[in-house]
Amino acid sequence: MLRETDQITHYADTAAAPVLIVSEPSFSGDATIAVELAGGRVLDRINWPAIGAGLGRYAATPVMLIEAEGTDDDILTEELPAIAQWSASRDVNVIVTLGVEQIDIVTAQLFAGRVQLLCTPTLADRVAAVALAIGVSESALLHDSWREGDAARLRHLSEEIARIARILVRLAQNERLPNSDGDFADRRICYDAGPASDDIVDARDIRRTIQARRLRDQFFGAALFEEPAWDMLLDLYAAELEGARVSVSSLCIAAAVAPTTALRWIAKLTERGLMVRDRDPIDRRRAFITLSSEASAAMQAYLIAVKRSDL
Repeated sequence: MLRETDQITHYADTAAAPVLIVSEPSFSGDATIAVELAGGRVLDRINWPAIGAGLGRYAATPVMLIEAEGTDDDILTEELPAIAQWSASRDVNVIVTLGVEQIDIVTAQLFAGRVQLLCTPTLADRVAAVALAIGVSESALLHDSWREGDAARLRHLSEEIARIARILVRLAQNERLPNSDGDFADRRICYDAGPASDDIVDARDIRRTIQARRLRDQFFGAALFEEPAWDMLLDLYAAELEGARVSVSSLCIAAAVAPTTALRWIAKLTERGLMVRDRDPIDRRRAFITLSSEASAAMQAYLIAVKRSDL
């Protein structure tokens, strides 16, 4: 049985997972402590101006911790593309700490996949993120089949979501679906919805739904009814009907949860094929989020069904 002192010695061992830190010198303290508490070791610390020439020295670094919070926006805009390209080519697990005002700048370059975004994090948040990144890296190195199996499961899940979305659209259009014998059944859901062309989903109705959801918070508290995935899907579909574009930071506000939680959900829904991230072709500091075609069709089918049911 290991004593506490033995565990501390083990964490400090040079065999611990190496973590590369990118930060201004004045912001590297919490990053260093987090790496050590998570059971890793600091491979090196790179200052922002040295990134262009410095990254080439590191061929195999499983984890990178980037302290973007407090860094000038122009520096982030200039340096993040190189970091994104370097980390993606080497399957590096990236952790980025950032301020609320930096959400659009960071997500325009680093988002989803092997990236964890921590908005105004505590030390505990950093430790948890580094520990998770180290664990994923070690599992991938020890078991290559884990990565393939996980990727296959994600692909299967995305395909299943797309299949369900198509079925919902067909149901909304009052089509008959094949039964188990391969013939067409004449069964319907519990009511006759009528022709789909008679029903129109109005963006104003969705906005009123969102307003009603926020109204609950005034009476029961802001943390009781958290459902960021649905709130964001509603906001994106309303924006789609209005012909508006939604930035990542705006979508985080619509989620009505802490920014780090919102970013995690955006990444998850993007990986599952429900959201699509599009970089702004004019301003590289910003990216927009839209619904995928499958998610948009599913939202339309659901909202038409709700409207027909007078719900």
